[in-house]
Amino acid sequence: MGLFDIFKGDSETMTPHLAFTISLIYMMSADGNIENEEIGQLLSVLGGEESGGVIGVGANNRQLLDRAVKYARNHAPDQFLAEAASMLTDAQKMCILTNMIDSSLSDGQAEMEEQQLFNKFLQAFGISESRFKPFFDVIVLKNDRTVFTNSNHPKNQDGYQVQLVI
Repeated sequence: MGLFDIFKGDSETMTPHLAFTISLIYMMSADGNIENEEIGQLLSVLGGEESGGVIGVGANNRQLLDRAVKYARNHAPDQFLAEAASMLTDAQKMCILTNMIDSSLSDGQAEMEEQQLFNKFLQAFGISESRFKPFFDVIVLKNDRTVFTNSNHPKNQDGYQVQLVI
């Protein structure tokens, strides 16, 4: 063991929960700018706690978040995907993907870097765009709050009905 071996990264085993958290950190930082909405979304899916009017990560998830941040700083997404994709179940992959889309849209739009990262995850997870599209449509609808502020929004027109096309 060399003097600097402690800086080589996380020696703990990758778990699905860690992979989930790392994925969201990659998405949050994909465009080089972490928005408050993205932080809020991450805290909500990790189970944030409120203390004195401030929402933060609960003690149970602080270690998970710290490990995920450390991993993301020291490993490229391609390296992560090579390590994690084969260990995740289909449900875990779809959960990661839907939360990644939710994170990317939480600030109003998915930046090009976020779109590219998401497509990389789709490909590595073996999920086609056509299979994921219904999930995408629901997340887009969830995040389109202009239906409340724009009375001329196409989805607010008489007779329009939201439908899930599969």
